[in-house]
Amino acid sequence: MTTNTNWWRGGVIYQIYPRSFADSNGDGIGDLPGIIEHLPYIAGLGVDAIWISPFFKSPMKDFGYDVSDYCAVDPMFGNIDDFRELVGRAHQLGLKVMIDQVLSHTSDQHEWFVESRTSRDNAKASWYVWSDAKDDGSPPNNWLSVFGGSAWQWDTRRRQYYLHNFLSSQPDLNFHHPEVQDAILNSVRFWLELGVDGLRFDACNFHFHDLQLRDNPPAVQRDSTTVSQENPYGLQAHRYDKSQPENLVFLQRLRRLLNEYSAVGLGEIGDDDSLALMALYTGGHDKLHMAYSFNLLTPEFSADYIRGQVDTLEAQIGSGWPCWTTGNHDAMRVLTRWGHNTDHPRFPRTVLAMLLSLRGSTCLYQGEELSLPEAELSYEQLQDPYGIEMWPEFKGRDGCRTPMPWLHDGVNGGFTRGEPWLPVPETHLTRAVDLQQQMDDSTLAFYRHFLAWRREQRPLINGNIHFLDPHPQVLALVRADHLVCVFNLSPEAQHYVLPFDDVKEVSGHGLDGVSRQGRDLTLEAWGGWFGRLPAQPESRR
Repeated sequence: MTTNTNWWRGGVIYQIYPRSFADSNGDGIGDLPGIIEHLPYIAGLGVDAIWISPFFKSPMKDFGYDVSDYCAVDPMFGNIDDFRELVGRAHQLGLKVMIDQVLSHTSDQHEWFVESRTSRDNAKASWYVWSDAKDDGSPPNNWLSVFGGSAWQWDTRRRQYYLHNFLSSQPDLNFHHPEVQDAILNSVRFWLELGVDGLRFDACNFHFHDLQLRDNPPAVQRDSTTVSQENPYGLQAHRYDKSQPENLVFLQRLRRLLNEYSAVGLGEIGDDDSLALMALYTGGHDKLHMAYSFNLLTPEFSADYIRGQVDTLEAQIGSGWPCWTTGNHDAMRVLTRWGHNTDHPRFPRTVLAMLLSLRGSTCLYQGEELSLPEAELSYEQLQDPYGIEMWPEFKGRDGCRTPMPWLHDGVNGGFTRGEPWLPVPETHLTRAVDLQQQMDDSTLAFYRHFLAWRREQRPLINGNIHFLDPHPQVLALVRADHLVCVFNLSPEAQHYVLPFDDVKEVSGHGLDGVSRQGRDLTLEAWGGWFGRLPAQPESRR
């Protein structure tokens, strides 16, 4: 197989949430053998790579994002031989393999933390962020946890507080300690040696903290992209608890390691100004290859909003590279969040086409190709500690994590023979894979068709981008100075006037709902259209 080290530029990455993808042994939890079984399905979509959320040894208090052993597969997912088989089979099918790495924090059951908390002078005493209480016994400062409450937890063994930006069972590593960095990089090397093609780095701007432990000031403008409105975390300007300048040097070390294996680094960034940090962390070809944020994972959805996000990033990203996504395991399903559960068949198609027409790479979350809505769960069915803590104003992330429906008439949708860890909604069974595979006009069929068509459109892979005249609900842009892309992002018909006389309509993409007279486009609900201008010189593409 020919190696293309730049496959990631404009590449499409399919995210697998392993707990909910496919269960091979009937215990109700998805596993690595289940993924292996369905790799041909993923390859048939036409994506370039898979990204597998954590499958490492963990007490699962945050479902794998609390790692207790970076170099071991949790038995509920299989074993290391299963992973080797997965990598080999994926490569045979032409798929790259990316895995999650949760480096900013560990589980409190990790052997490093178990030793660290025993005393103030053991070999790993300073591997985590410890601090004495204030004179009145209160935490060292006002930092908050993303999951609610103080970011500091009292530990009776050391009689000190430790930092946790997420759950109290997820203590933060002290990246200011050189041995911590070395140990973390060695764990990354372990998986690179096993042949992974890239890694997605969770919360990659949380590695370092301010050594002076200064209080965060109030936010001038509330952060509404990283957390929900109900969470007080957004009321602080997170100046000192994350996104510290020392992280740039660590990311350079990380990039040098990745370069040894021609592997790719994708960073998740949650920050008060995520777009600026995406530019900083991917610029210069010496840190992350690409990064994504939560800016398209919010309820805000309009042509004006998306244009503003992309324009803001493009103005500062320079040599950096974005990765765009409209859904993942932390966000409400896009059909519900943006589409308000519309049953209009053009909505998921136009959202996909719009996303894949932006400059950058793309992550697609499992089930989006089926146009799954957010699952409605009762409080008693919740598993997510974030949702349990903030119910009912915020219902957590379980609604987007329910199992994949493979068979419309199978037990639990064909996901498992046992009791699934989350229920399979009845509404998902009518959109199951086996049904959609039999339909030429299904969302699944469109995903396969459009991804194949896009693969042949060089401007959409690596061309530059600029937007045409703004319209509140019509997103119109040009890639590589000659491929025109126009999308109606609303359920009402819209009118748009092209600023060109010599644009020719492009066919083969599968979008519809648009009629044209000269420069005038009439776009029906969620209609999409592509056109082509006379090609410009190669140097301008």
